[in-house]
Amino acid sequence: MSQGVGLSSTGARQVYRRLLGYVRPYWRVFALSIAGMLVFAATEPVFAALMRPLIDGSFVQRDPAVVRLMPWLLIGLFLVRGVAGFVNTYFLSWVGRRVVADLRQEMFEHLLRAPARFYDHQGAGTLLAKLTYNVENVATAATSAVTTLVRDGFSVLGLMAYMLYLNAGLALIFLIIGPTMAGALKYATKRLRRHSRRIQERVGELTQVAQEAIEGHRLVKAFGAQAREAARFSAINEKTRSLQMKLIATEAASVPLVQLISAIAIAIVVYLSTLQGLKEDISVGTFMSFVVAMGLLLPPVKRLTAVNGQLQRGIIAAESLFELIDVEVEPDTGQRVIARAQGRIEYRQVTHRYAPDQPPALRGINLLIEPGERVALVGRSGSGKSTLVNLLPRFYDPSEGEIQLDGIPIHELTLASLRAQIALVSQEVMLLNDTIANNIAYGCPHPPSRAELAAAAASAHALEFIQALPQGFETLIGDRGVLLSGGQRQRLAIARVMLKDAPILILDEATSALDAESERHIQAALETLMSRRTTLIIAHRLSTVERADRILVLDEGRIVEQGRHAELLARGGRYAHLYRLQFSDTARSYTDPAHRADGV
Repeated sequence: MSQGVGLSSTGARQVYRRLLGYVRPYWRVFALSIAGMLVFAATEPVFAALMRPLIDGSFVQRDPAVVRLMPWLLIGLFLVRGVAGFVNTYFLSWVGRRVVADLRQEMFEHLLRAPARFYDHQGAGTLLAKLTYNVENVATAATSAVTTLVRDGFSVLGLMAYMLYLNAGLALIFLIIGPTMAGALKYATKRLRRHSRRIQERVGELTQVAQEAIEGHRLVKAFGAQAREAARFSAINEKTRSLQMKLIATEAASVPLVQLISAIAIAIVVYLSTLQGLKEDISVGTFMSFVVAMGLLLPPVKRLTAVNGQLQRGIIAAESLFELIDVEVEPDTGQRVIARAQGRIEYRQVTHRYAPDQPPALRGINLLIEPGERVALVGRSGSGKSTLVNLLPRFYDPSEGEIQLDGIPIHELTLASLRAQIALVSQEVMLLNDTIANNIAYGCPHPPSRAELAAAAASAHALEFIQALPQGFETLIGDRGVLLSGGQRQRLAIARVMLKDAPILILDEATSALDAESERHIQAALETLMSRRTTLIIAHRLSTVERADRILVLDEGRIVEQGRHAELLARGGRYAHLYRLQFSDTARSYTDPAHRADGV
């Protein structure tokens, strides 16, 4: 369902019915809660009914038996009411929190299985808002709203039935005003849904802006953009506040309106019953019992009116959650499994578009990479290098053509089997706010021994700095490894790949933005890592690809040149042009005496 399209009454019922489907596994506890609601609701008309013998028997007839019995009946009634209320509240809340936990878990697991193209069009803040703010609105709809609807709904029905029993003519007045109440509630419902949907969208924007400012706090400070970010947040914050006030105003207006309609009905009943009491033989107890029943009717009617806002917010929240849950997951229809690939990769007439209305990112790529070969991909930004390697682990599926691994089309392999053959080291290292040991062991099917961790760290040239830390492998590294240097983070990423020991390696700008000392360690670690592995290297710094077995030059999604470093330089084509552009300043520094004198 689109966020901009209103939710019809039928659609709302379908969403709520689907939400209640998450209650089904806990139906026994839910039934116990419903039983508590029904007992609690039954105490309302019973209390009103006790008023007749209490007044007639105790105050009018002064019956000693009634006088002795009534206090115990009242105590027993409120004891039953208290126990039933606890059973209702506790067990329904238990079910509600289980439903929320299940929904949140299902959403998170769905996000883990969502395809890469889904994240291309979704802000992280919006997704986080669904996991936090929206799901809590669902909790309200699944707990307090259900309690009010069932408990107070049965209370109203019980009181109305008792009033009909006492005097059908007077009780019918409440039924006559029903359409007026329904009209007021219908109008309020439309406004509540509209404002609830807009508030959820604004909360997603708020989360997105806050997340960007928090994650990019260094950039914000470096460019003195605090005022800009504060103004940006303030604008969305004020829109959210305004929408919330409109929602509150709608709720606040609908409740007293329904109460006023109810009060008018009560006033008419009191007036007519007084006149009728003068003409007919109606006992004081009967009259007071009827009046008490009317008085008890007003609070549940008020709560039933107020719960409409909670219910609509919950339905809109559930709609947004189900939109996420219904997103198509990565296709994993392959049935074949390979234990360890040799590493032979072939692209056959591969063309890829990220969207039907966009030009191809790759155009008719034919490429054969032999096991153990090191292939470097170079070219201008947007030439297709990242797209070519992202198709291999099936982050995207090619629009046309086929990719094979060891002669097997990769779409015939299970995703788990395919990705077990591939290890990735990128410029942006993903580290968890956890220990060094757990970051190196990330994704391992079985916890590695300390010796295995040390061996992987040593191969990645990381063991020395790890042992120098106070807690060694148990050192916490902070959010995204902020407590480590860039070179240390990169070496941990390489140690993680070492531990995985996959036969295919993808290096995506793995040594960019590092100082000379760090790059020396990283290059040494990568040499160890690349041995006996098929390796795809994406690099903008051409000095890092000179030792590759083959260099592919991409431009506008095509392979325009390929060969070894010396061959491509001698050819004087696109690669030689890129090389001269990058190294012209360096070459001048060695040939220009002025540069040498300045130490450049």
